[in-house]
Amino acid sequence: MAAAPVRGAAEIEHAIATFAPPVNGGLGGLAVLVDFITLTHRDLIVTLAARHRLPAIFNLRVFVKSGGLVSYSINPTDLFHRAASYVDRILKGAKVAALPVQQPTKFELHVNLKTAKALGLTVPPTLIARADEVIE
Repeated sequence: MAAAPVRGAAEIEHAIATFAPPVNGGLGGLAVLVDFITLTHRDLIVTLAARHRLPAIFNLRVFVKSGGLVSYSINPTDLFHRAASYVDRILKGAKVAALPVQQPTKFELHVNLKTAKALGLTVPPTLIARADEVIE
């Protein structure tokens, strides 16, 4: 596993080309962590991953909607509800330092079968059954 920090489109293109199958014998894939740069260039990332036939996993659903293969992420609605409950407790006088740290407990899996087919991948039925959203 290798990290490839990027700061713009040119670095994204270079990083994805580095992981392309002709270079690594087809044994690679991408795990794209979302930040301002990757979110801004999501269409480029999805396009390049498809062009280089690299399976990619993301941590936001929007990448799968744009043609990415899979996303596994927190449930944003659940987090917003939790945040609202924290605000309510603070406004009612709770001390911020006394509030417990909470971790996400609900996660979402999104699978793009059209992309899987284009990559020549077979998605197991058990994964499809567990997915919150399947794009065909």
